[in-house]
Amino acid sequence: MKKTNILDDIKRTILIVAAALLMAMNIKSFVRAGDLLPGGFNGLTLLIQQIARHFWDVTLSYSLVNFSLNAIPVLISYKYIGKKFTGYSCLMIVLTGIFTDILSGFQMTDDILLAAVFGGILNACAISLCLYAHATSGGTDFIAIFFSEKFGIETWNYIFIGNCIILAIAGYLFDWNEALYSIIFQYTSTQVLHLLYKRYQKQTLLIITSKPDDIYEEIREETNHDATLFKGIGCYKKQECNMLYSVVGKDEIKPITKKIRQIDPNAFINAMNTQHITGRFYQRPND
Repeated sequence: MKKTNILDDIKRTILIVAAALLMAMNIKSFVRAGDLLPGGFNGLTLLIQQIARHFWDVTLSYSLVNFSLNAIPVLISYKYIGKKFTGYSCLMIVLTGIFTDILSGFQMTDDILLAAVFGGILNACAISLCLYAHATSGGTDFIAIFFSEKFGIETWNYIFIGNCIILAIAGYLFDWNEALYSIIFQYTSTQVLHLLYKRYQKQTLLIITSKPDDIYEEIREETNHDATLFKGIGCYKKQECNMLYSVVGKDEIKPITKKIRQIDPNAFINAMNTQHITGRFYQRPND
């Protein structure tokens, strides 16, 4: 068990370092090449830097501003989400700040639209790596995870709306073209993140099987979710059949479907997207 925990910590640390490097390089290349604001606290940090340079001719450290903004969300995460989760998130914040300050960027394109689209994709990839390490990139991600844990729903689109407000302020103060391109960046990032990270998405499983008890035990053991058994009659053969109904996380669909196939190769499985549920639903806790 101790060896497993050490390997898990090593894996999480490697993912965090990779995510921080990717996010920092994205900021120094695509984001700054297009004078974009990536949204969230990273975008707010860059906006504060831009305001300081423009109005007061002062160059602020990215790390100093970003660490200050993240102080309160870190405390909320430590209290309500998880201590280890918060620790790895802080590591991500620190490494991103350090890498952003010390790495030299390079301009891959002069086209602002390309910078917005591909920068948004890389931003989503960096955040996804971080989330797969059971951590966040800080700022609004803490807020997103907190409300996702509390209400069991995806909140990335709500965060996108908040980011648009920040970008509208940037457009009013500086340049509307850059602000609008930044919204494209943020929209791309939000949609790609929605595709890559499925922890808070849910799917309904309808399983017609001759081995309902065995499959239920597998669902229970693998996902910690319950199921309901319906008895019915197959219309074609007029034979009695069993249908299990269960709601699981979208990220659990592939492994549980594989296990069901091993138990009953003839099982008929229908997986449907579930937009909203009311009632108790088990959510794996963050550590």
